[in-house]
Amino acid sequence: MIYCLNGKVLKKTLDTVVISCAGVGYLAQVPLSTAEALPAPGKEATLYTVMSVSENDVSLYGFATEDQRACFKMLTGVSGVGPKAALAILSVMSPEKVALAASSGDHKAFTAANGVGPKLAQRIALELKDKVGKGLAAGTGFAGNVSAAPAPQSAPAQAVAALVSLGYSTSDAAAAVARVDDTLPVQDIIKIALRGLSRA
Repeated sequence: MIYCLNGKVLKKTLDTVVISCAGVGYLAQVPLSTAEALPAPGKEATLYTVMSVSENDVSLYGFATEDQRACFKMLTGVSGVGPKAALAILSVMSPEKVALAASSGDHKAFTAANGVGPKLAQRIALELKDKVGKGLAAGTGFAGNVSAAPAPQSAPAQAVAALVSLGYSTSDAAAAVARVDDTLPVQDIIKIALRGLSRA
């Protein structure tokens, strides 16, 4: 399996990237968020990848971060979610937003993605709720993969972990944090979320 590609960006569109590694150009399908995050053609970049091999096709999917890659793999593990739907979700939601939406049962958030209807959105929220909830509660971020090198904890993940340590359920904490601007400092997110929880 190709875990990542490091090389020069040859071409970039809204949903594909061609990256040159050791004289070979690799075409990867990417979410819009990755296309926007990668540098312009001619610049060096790292693309984290997932390879899909079927009877009739070999496809490469690329991501700007390891969290995006982990989120894509988790989404495509949900029954009925193919690579196209997972890319659509990651085009409009960050991995952190996916985790918060799933943990709080906010299935409507997933319908913002092109091609994701209400029924599929409900299935995604239901099947991912426990998986991502454990990672958020542990404060390990989206992937919650303690065997990997620890990634910097995002402010929302730290806030959820702090609220869970205060006795709130993961779903309530995630729902409260999801309503707060995630660019704020952790302490501010916690304070605002606590005010929301006290009114509930």
